[in-house]
Order: sequence, then structure tokens, then C-alpha cells
Amino acid sequence: MGEQKKILGYNRNVFMLGLVSLFTDLANEIILRTIPLFLANVLGVRTSIIGLVEGVAESTATVLKIFSGWFSDLTGKRKPLTVLGYGLSSLSKPFLYFAGSWPAVLMIRFFDRVGKGIRTSPRDALIADSSAPGEIGKAFGLHRTLDPLGAVIGTALAGFLVLWGQKGTILMSGTTFRYLVLMSLIPAAISVILLVVGVREPDKPVCFKESGGENQRYKWWELKGYRQGFPAFLFINVIFTLGNSSDAFLVLRAQKLGTPLAGIFFLLAVFNIVSSLLALPAGRLSDRLGRKKLLVFGWLLYSLVYLGFAYARTSWQVWVLYSLYGAYYGITDGVARAFVADMVNRERRGTAYGLYNMAVGVSALPASLAAGILWDRFGSPAPFIFGAILALAATVGLTVFVGGSLPDANPPCQDPK
Repeated sequence: MGEQKKILGYNRNVFMLGLVSLFTDLANEIILRTIPLFLANVLGVRTSIIGLVEGVAESTATVLKIFSGWFSDLTGKRKPLTVLGYGLSSLSKPFLYFAGSWPAVLMIRFFDRVGKGIRTSPRDALIADSSAPGEIGKAFGLHRTLDPLGAVIGTALAGFLVLWGQKGTILMSGTTFRYLVLMSLIPAAISVILLVVGVREPDKPVCFKESGGENQRYKWWELKGYRQGFPAFLFINVIFTLGNSSDAFLVLRAQKLGTPLAGIFFLLAVFNIVSSLLALPAGRLSDRLGRKKLLVFGWLLYSLVYLGFAYARTSWQVWVLYSLYGAYYGITDGVARAFVADMVNRERRGTAYGLYNMAVGVSALPASLAAGILWDRFGSPAPFIFGAILALAATVGLTVFVGGSLPDANPPCQDPK
């Protein structure tokens, strides 16, 4: 492929994948964030069932993240699986227009997340593979900047539509939900077109052999070719995620505290604005200082934010907390993905991202189920107290058991020292 031209100082692949995520998240924020409200307000579903829907949607598709990442390592091809995953998610969205029961919503959410499961690990490896040494944090920072920027646009569009159709109301109507579904289809299609046309497969490193390649001596479940702290990092992320239930519960908590329906969309826009503003500076800072310090700070912030959600009493407090939640997300999400790249050789990145995404994803189902049960049995503050405690425990584990990494510590195709 040769050296790619840069766009605004970024590798073409990195920039175009950022745009793909922008339009994908624009579509998702229009519709997927409102599914809990549709389930609760229109279909009258209990909170525990909403937790089941969200948890199953995330967890049952996560096994694909490990296999798609491993397969992209084996073949040295990242783009085909990335296209397949984005395409499947886009094709699932129109069916929400016809959904009339929570099992139907569950099936549609499942197929949407299957698409995410197929695309996520190869896409993250594609971003890392396309980045120059010492710029992986910067690359993921751009990606995590454009992704929530799309969410800002999506939530703002949805908010204005709700203001136009349901001004001053708290509960969502079925008609409004179906209008939002239709609105989401255009950016979903644009994202797939940009991916197909604008992203190219990066050159293979020399370790990918045409026959009997280096990677074929690894199995996906073997933790070979990784730094010593990588298994501990995976386990600690499981602990953290067990307390990090679906954001659907944040939306429901905001609604319970009196936030109007339109206000929830603008609340989500504030979250994404803060996240977008902080992602790139955090990524650049991690390239200079290492990733661990930023992750520790971000997880401590998360713990405090969840405690705040537990004890909040008014709608204005929710606005402050959602802003801080956006700060946590902007600081940590891209940095964590860059941290994974530091711990693994290039030819094993797809599998590494698969393991990381699977560790996070398989915890999503029990996390959301537990949150729904705690909410129903002990009240709405309970899942947030639980999440804050686990986040604090995970922060201690990260500090003690995972060493700090230097950016791009492992040269391509060499065993880590």
C-alpha cells in the first residue's frame, strides 16, 4: 500500500475511521439511547427486563470480538471484518420501526451488537496498525473525539425532534420513537459508504508469512506474545465492568429525578461534548506520560460520579454528574485501547483487542442484570453504590498489579521483553 497521505496531520485510515465512527454514533445516539425509554414508557417493561435486554445485547455478541480479532491476525486482513460488522449493525436498525414487544427489541439489539462484535477488534487493530510509532494514543484520541462528536449531533437532532413533537412531556411516545428510527438510517448508511471507499488495508508486517505464518503457532486462547501485566489488566477490567452497568440506568435515573424527555437528549449531548473535548488531549498526554496514570485518575473519577448519581436529589445535579461522567469517558476510553496496543506485538493486536473487548463485554450481562435487580429490590441508588465500590476496587488492583507501560514499547513482530 505504501505510505498513506495524511489528512489534517493524521494517517488517512485513522481519520476516515474516525469519520465512520462519527456517523455511526450519530445514528446510534438518535435511536439506541432511547430504547430503554421506549421499553419503559411505551411497552411498560420492568427495569429488570430492561437490564436483561441491555446485558444480553452486549454480552452474547462479545464472543465474536475475540474470534474476529484472532481471524484478522491470522489473515493479516482487518478491513473486511470491519465492513461486515458496520454493515450488519446498519441493516438491523430499520427493524426497530416495527418492534412491538421486548423480545423483538432484544433480537434487534442482539444483531446490532453482533455487528459491533465483528467489527470492534479488527477496527481497533486497524487504527493501531495505521499509526506511526509514538502516536497510538494520539490516533485513538482522535477516534474517541470524533465518535462522541457524532453522538452530540445525534442527541441534539433527537432532542429537537422531541421538543417539536412532545414539548414539556416526561414520557416517550411510540410515534416519536419511530420517527427517531427513520432519522437514524441516513447516517448509518453514510458510515458504511465512508468505510468501503475511504479506508485501505495497511501493509502487512514481515511477520505475516504467506504460508505457515508466525501467527498460526498461536491459538486465540493462549496468552503468548503479551506482556506479563496483560492478563491482570483483563481481570481488573472484568471487576470494573461488573459495576459499570448499561448507561440505560443513568438515563432512567435522570428521568426519575425529573429530567424532561427532551432534556435527556441534551443531557446526553453534554456528556458527549465533554468526552469529545477531552479524548484527544488525553491520548496525546498518554503518549508522553504513559497510560496507567490517566486510567487510575479516570476510574477514581468514575467512582465519585456513581456515588453522586446514588445520592443526587435534583435534576440540576444530574447535569453536573453527566458532565463529569463525560470527562471520565473522554479520559479513559481511548487511553485504555492504546494501553492494550502497548502490551502486545503488532501481529497479535487483533486477538489482544478481542480478549480485552470480551473481558469487558462478558461482564456487561451480569452487570446490567445485577443493576436491574438492585434497582427493583433496594431502590434506584443501589446499583450506583455497587458500581462505585467495584470501580474503587478495580482502581486499587490496577495500581498494584499492572505496571505502567511506555508507548509503543513492543516493536512490530518481536517478542515482548
